[in-house]
Amino acid sequence: MASESTQTESAETKFVEDLAEKDDFAQWYQDVVYKAGLADESPVRGCMTIKPYGYALWEHMQRAMDDRIKATGHENAYFPLFIPGSFLEREAEHVEGFAPEVAVVTRAGGEELAEPLVVRPTSETVIGHMYAKWVQSYRDLPLLLNQWCNVVRWEKRTRPFLRTTEFLWQEGHTVHRTEQEAEDETLLILRQVYEDFFIKELAMPGIPGLKSESQKFPGALRTYTIEAMMGDGKALQAATSHNLGQNFARGFGIQFQDADGVVKTAWTTSWGSSTRMIGGLIMVHGDASGLRMPPRVAPIQAIIVPIWRKEAERAAVAALAGEVEAALRAAGVRVKADWREERPGFKYNDWELRGVPIRIEIGPRDAQNGQVVLVPRTDRAKKEIVGKDGVARRVPEMLAEIHQALYDAALAFRQSRTYRTSDYQELKAIMGDKERLGFVETWWCGDGACEAAIKAETGATIRCMPLEQPEGSGPCVYCGRAGEGTRWAIFGKAY
Repeated sequence: MASESTQTESAETKFVEDLAEKDDFAQWYQDVVYKAGLADESPVRGCMTIKPYGYALWEHMQRAMDDRIKATGHENAYFPLFIPGSFLEREAEHVEGFAPEVAVVTRAGGEELAEPLVVRPTSETVIGHMYAKWVQSYRDLPLLLNQWCNVVRWEKRTRPFLRTTEFLWQEGHTVHRTEQEAEDETLLILRQVYEDFFIKELAMPGIPGLKSESQKFPGALRTYTIEAMMGDGKALQAATSHNLGQNFARGFGIQFQDADGVVKTAWTTSWGSSTRMIGGLIMVHGDASGLRMPPRVAPIQAIIVPIWRKEAERAAVAALAGEVEAALRAAGVRVKADWREERPGFKYNDWELRGVPIRIEIGPRDAQNGQVVLVPRTDRAKKEIVGKDGVARRVPEMLAEIHQALYDAALAFRQSRTYRTSDYQELKAIMGDKERLGFVETWWCGDGACEAAIKAETGATIRCMPLEQPEGSGPCVYCGRAGEGTRWAIFGKAY
């Protein structure tokens, strides 16, 4: 059977022309964010307005993440936006780490405030204050809460979604009876919530691992991370989970009477992921034509493009489009029909830019034959002609195939840009070569001085020490030493 779409093939041969080339990755990224309708600039420096299409994406991501958080026994709550300035000083390492990013309110209601208020950069301190009131006995533990909110960090260099002055996120905060329970919680969130979410929802392969002392969260005992490789070979810290030890509990007096009658200091954790994940999604999956949305979080999973030349043809096309749209909605597919008065080629380009996973073309001949044309965003050459009765079955199958194709492509790219070497000069060469830039896996002696020297000379940091460590050990890539503290580490440049 012939397809109506063959008549518009010439309109498809050249796709979005107003995006920067991916070689100019920074400009390409900005173009995609703004021209795909995800966000817009605001009158406040470093803050963005998230447009409906971008916010719908965030809602789908938020829902999938929230389901995982609740499935692991956590509940949602909400804590204040403003934090007394004195609270930040109760944990010295924490205040030192966040001081350059803090926004402070000193005047309100026409008067100077007796105590300045900090606009939350994160909520460990104010939540610690409340937990000290709520935790009295071991029977109150574990306390497992999460909140969805906005935070403010006064960034000097901003980029939409990746690094903004204000951003949306979730932050979990938990209290435990023992160090082991806190450690188990930290790793549970890392693997069962974050890693699972990135793989199954965003089709994004991440590497779970431990941060070095210099890269950990200020005030934490240990920080774990999911590190993902972007389309230019740089790393993105996609989500973090922190074992805070007893540092914050001591600072805020979170104590409990244990079963043996002894009053003990609690162990706490915190963990978070943010709208930065949207930036990661763009940079991992986007191509020269714009976005490629992972189907499970895509605001629109299938777009119907009706094609007609004469008004007499429109009724038949509309009838079939209506049938297909209803069938897909009944099958749980997020579908939309594009009836704008624009040429098919324009619509193709527009929805390519926005990353809709499947395009469904319906022309007069398709209506006559009771068929549609399915075009996957991941490979436009793989068009399929499907009878109308098979659309509700085939589209969900194709969405699953698209998800897998995106994941496989992202993993293959990461593997192609991951190098193993014990030669420091090779590490330097890789970090200085735009065409090879990626991850370098190597041995590190554990000395912060070597880590600092590598960063100073190459711009690369330890992204993480993977949880799955190889057996044995080897000489440090920088100093050549080997010993008990040697760890297998991943170096890379990062956003």
